[in-house]
Amino acid sequence: MNLKKANKKLIISYLSALSLSFISPSVFGQIFSTAQNPLSVKWNYILSGGFKIIYPRELEKEAQRMANTLPYIYPKIGLGLRQQKTSIPLLLQNRGTVANGFVQLAPKKSEFYATPPQFFDSQDWLNNLAVHELRHIAQFDKLTETQAHPFPELVYFAYFGGAIPTWFFEGDAVVNETALTYSGRGRQPNWIMPYRASLLEGKKISYSKAYFGSNKDVTPGYYQTGYLMVANMKEKYGQFISDSLLGDIRKRPLRPYPFSNSLKKYTGTNTRKYFLSVQDQVAEKWKLQEGKSTTESYTSLNKKTALATNYFLPVRLNEKQILALKESKTDARYFVIINEDQSEKKLFGIGYQEQPWFSLKNGVLVWDEIRYDPRYKQRSYSVICSYNFQTKKFKKLSSKSRLFSPSLSNDGKKIIAASVGLDNLFNLVELDASTGQILKTYPNTENEIIQTPSFDQTGKRITYISVNEKGKNLWLRDGEQKTVLIQNSRQQLSRPVFIGDKIAFNAHFNGIDNIYAIDPASKKISALSASKYGAFNPTESSDGKMVFNDYKINGYEIAEKQIEEKPVGENAFVDFAAAAEKQEQVGNVFENIPDSSYQSKPYHTALNLFSIHSIIPVIDNEYVFGLQLESNNLLNTMDFYTGAKYHRDLKRFEYTADISYKALYPVLSILYRNRPKRTFYRAKNAIQQGDWREHYIKLNASLPLSFNARNENYAFTLNAATSFTQRYQPENMPTNFITRLKFPMEYNFTFNHSVRTTERDIAPKWAQVFRISYNHQPFDANLKGEILALESFLYFPGLAKNHSVLASFNYQQATGVNQYATEIATVYGYNNIQAKSKLQNSLLLNYRFPFAFPDWELGPLAYVRNFRAGLFCHYENIGKGTTFNDPKTYGVELNTSVNLLRYQPVVDLGARLVFVNQIYNQNPILEFSFNYSF
Repeated sequence: MNLKKANKKLIISYLSALSLSFISPSVFGQIFSTAQNPLSVKWNYILSGGFKIIYPRELEKEAQRMANTLPYIYPKIGLGLRQQKTSIPLLLQNRGTVANGFVQLAPKKSEFYATPPQFFDSQDWLNNLAVHELRHIAQFDKLTETQAHPFPELVYFAYFGGAIPTWFFEGDAVVNETALTYSGRGRQPNWIMPYRASLLEGKKISYSKAYFGSNKDVTPGYYQTGYLMVANMKEKYGQFISDSLLGDIRKRPLRPYPFSNSLKKYTGTNTRKYFLSVQDQVAEKWKLQEGKSTTESYTSLNKKTALATNYFLPVRLNEKQILALKESKTDARYFVIINEDQSEKKLFGIGYQEQPWFSLKNGVLVWDEIRYDPRYKQRSYSVICSYNFQTKKFKKLSSKSRLFSPSLSNDGKKIIAASVGLDNLFNLVELDASTGQILKTYPNTENEIIQTPSFDQTGKRITYISVNEKGKNLWLRDGEQKTVLIQNSRQQLSRPVFIGDKIAFNAHFNGIDNIYAIDPASKKISALSASKYGAFNPTESSDGKMVFNDYKINGYEIAEKQIEEKPVGENAFVDFAAAAEKQEQVGNVFENIPDSSYQSKPYHTALNLFSIHSIIPVIDNEYVFGLQLESNNLLNTMDFYTGAKYHRDLKRFEYTADISYKALYPVLSILYRNRPKRTFYRAKNAIQQGDWREHYIKLNASLPLSFNARNENYAFTLNAATSFTQRYQPENMPTNFITRLKFPMEYNFTFNHSVRTTERDIAPKWAQVFRISYNHQPFDANLKGEILALESFLYFPGLAKNHSVLASFNYQQATGVNQYATEIATVYGYNNIQAKSKLQNSLLLNYRFPFAFPDWELGPLAYVRNFRAGLFCHYENIGKGTTFNDPKTYGVELNTSVNLLRYQPVVDLGARLVFVNQIYNQNPILEFSFNYSF
């Protein structure tokens, strides 16, 4: 691993960077996937009204449903953009347990992840995805003028990301999903709650901060920002304002700030001013809602912080201690005990969860977390973990499972959980809490989506939420008998628990998420809380009290109150999408879906390896540039690139072709170059120039494996490569010019361990990276030589939170033709310092720390997120006359993360002042860096 690579963020090309900024994840927010499914997955496809639905065979029933649904609803979804037909492949994925959906170009496709989350909208999950993602398809169609294959797709994709802010794409889709159904995120108070809290607390946010986020404060995010802005546009300028904006951008693409200019054309206001105007308007509407709402204030039991911090799912351990899941901008999620004096004791960190979840009963703690397949990242599992407070022991109660929201019985001996099969069949399952063995599966004949079950005090009755297209239902199950307590509700019902003889749950009957209780006998509903912004996750504590989450400006805090039943109250919710709903006049777009039977055929992966989608410009440096043809197939199993580049200094062309096959356990790739080369050599006391061309072929096999367990991540990569070079057309070359380089061998092994990081971390708090590489020439007697390199990167916590110490020791031994090669990390400034000896080892010591988080909006030029600094002291060839008092280089560095010109990629700007050991007679070296990432 090169130190430059180790210490920089992911660097990608300009086109790829911009293209990635236009994504449409519905839940998880992930950039579109490049992962693979295991070879065991068998695929079918259905052709229906412009959609080619590709799916694992277990999802036949869901695929048939989507084949009926998608062509039927697309004209209604595309109406506001004047789009009535489309042509696109759509993949249904079922091996993962992380909910998501997206649309992309390069290649053009959409993917729906069929496994639903435990908290989402009050409608069917795949319908939920369809109504959102099909709007993105309509946006694509509008911008590409309905071309089925808008070649070159990657250029289109890059332009979309650069020309149009992501908040507009997502806001337009959220308004659409809300206006065309009886559900939608626009109808969920908790979805917009953080922004509402900020504005009602008098904390307005700049446009850039709302769009790009903050390393210190809670911000609305671009989904919520976009929803409010697009809803406002539709209310003021009509149903077709999005169509007008995208149409104008398509007609006049080559302008600075094309979206802002088009917005000004139709509204008279640029983007930033429009946002500030909308912010003032929604603040006024929320103030009116506040005046209509009867609320209570609750004392926080956790310590105060000015930093965005959440204490999820509080539960009493005893009269003086509370257990919760804590996370913040400086801390990854972990269990914490809060004492009576608000002091805290950290217990242990846990792995990724789609939503915070745990259950504590009788000294036993259980929770679910996501575990990924070591190789095929499209496959993941939701496993149940436990911790015993008495024995201090951890257990993984399930392996390769798809179990969610585990809840314990009062005696801590049984677990009730939701289960999802690969065929999207949903069940309620009961497990043994000590072994994880499934004791019972409760029937779910309607196959409704099951969420967040829990036991009563006796362990005999169960309550849970189910979801179907008609809404959410609250159930009570007693043995084989089950009773629906709330049916087909559009309320965001969640997390029911037994408190006394009632069932407490979350809903938003009064327009604000609060805690309610229902009497199972009479089905009477009463309010248990009246939070100003939102109350969640109740747990019965003691003496007729409950402990719960009370949302405040910096996040979810902990409160406790006496259990008192009050009237539900009037609904004062502000529906910002009401105007859009009237314009569409659809009601629920999923009513009257046809029920036809479509022919399904096998999808042969071997016959679908190529999907050529783009030709793009490539620029290697100021001397080498050209064009490249790209192919990436729909299942991410094969990539192919070919092209030509012109070497301006050599006045000759290079021809390239790369192919990578990723379906097998090892990743196999082959690279071909036909390229011009030039060298300079000494002959007859003069420097001579020589030129030639060469065929260069390289074969590579790599095995990338990674594991995660709780908050620990492990990765192993084994790589082997060889190549063959045939040189020809020599010009002015010496007589001993070697024309063949026969199969040099390269091997490397990398091990990586790290703990979960947070937004403010410079590097993981604890991490270790070790790399061994070996190159030699076993098949070429004319080119003897080898190089062995050993590298290590050890990260430690610094003096304060989010500070990082890096200690890196590296060693190489090189002989023969490799004697001057560099395979290990070098000191800063290495390329600008004349070497006095061959590189044999290096010791690199770095201390880095963040020191400011200004959230500066510098007009349209930049949004400054943070400033970071570092000190370094680097040694070279230790044991060869160098001592620890005599480093080769040392100095300081300064970095900042910014968003330039209101584009979404995070740009890392840096400067480094390198002082050089006096024996090199070198002036200080000033280095600059410019990288960007997502």
